[in-house]
Amino acid sequence: MDHLLMKYIFYCVVFFSLALGACQPGGLPLLPPPTFATETSTPTPSLTPTRIWFPPTATSTPLPLRTLTPTPDWLADVGLVIATDDFSRAGQWDTAVSEQGRATLQDGELTLAVQPGIYLFSLQKELLLSDFYTEMTARPSLCRGEDAYGLLVRANAVAYYRFALICNGTLRVERVSGGQRTTLQPPVPSGDAPPGAPADVRLGVWAVGSEMRFFLNGRYQFTIQDASLKSGTLGVFVRSSGATPVTVSFSNLVVRRVSYVSPTPSLTPTRTPIPTIPTPRK
Repeated sequence: MDHLLMKYIFYCVVFFSLALGACQPGGLPLLPPPTFATETSTPTPSLTPTRIWFPPTATSTPLPLRTLTPTPDWLADVGLVIATDDFSRAGQWDTAVSEQGRATLQDGELTLAVQPGIYLFSLQKELLLSDFYTEMTARPSLCRGEDAYGLLVRANAVAYYRFALICNGTLRVERVSGGQRTTLQPPVPSGDAPPGAPADVRLGVWAVGSEMRFFLNGRYQFTIQDASLKSGTLGVFVRSSGATPVTVSFSNLVVRRVSYVSPTPSLTPTRTPIPTIPTPRK
């Protein structure tokens, strides 16, 4: 009996379970189908560099403006012509001829020629100047190395200022007095000084009181101060410093008045006798 009861209970449980499963719609629960997402992202286009036609530049800081000092007009106070010499009249300059050298007037020129190692100068016999501006043309035809030529100012027989052009393209100024030579301006190079010969150059000297300015071809070179010689005549010179002769011709002398008042008063000029040449080398 018990055996039949247990069997009956077993079949009831089985039947109940099957009935319960049949009540579920569609049987076993279905999982939702997977979703497959299609990636349709748009690729980022590559960037093309843009050409910059006018690239920016750093802003520069403007420099301060510089006020230029005007170049002095060294000849602003030069006035009227007070004397000229075309070298056509005999007797106005010292002339001489010897084996060592010669100073001759011919064809409107005063020509000085010397042998190696000789110094020669010639003075104008009629001028007596204190404050003035003078110009003269020099034409060296034989000149080289340390050979020299140029102008003498405030000159007399034994003393003068010597404005010298050296044939290596430099300039210097000396004071000669009683056979003693004092350098006032050591040699300095100048683009206006002819380096040798042949050449053509215009020499100029401005002299007022103790101040003297020197020019070549109308261009200022330098200034010196010296109060030793107050007045005198004009002259020219040549010097052979090597083993070759020197020949230079001078022409077209002009003397002008100067209106500048020097802070250093000059003495009243007096007439100084002028000797003939040649003279011994200084």
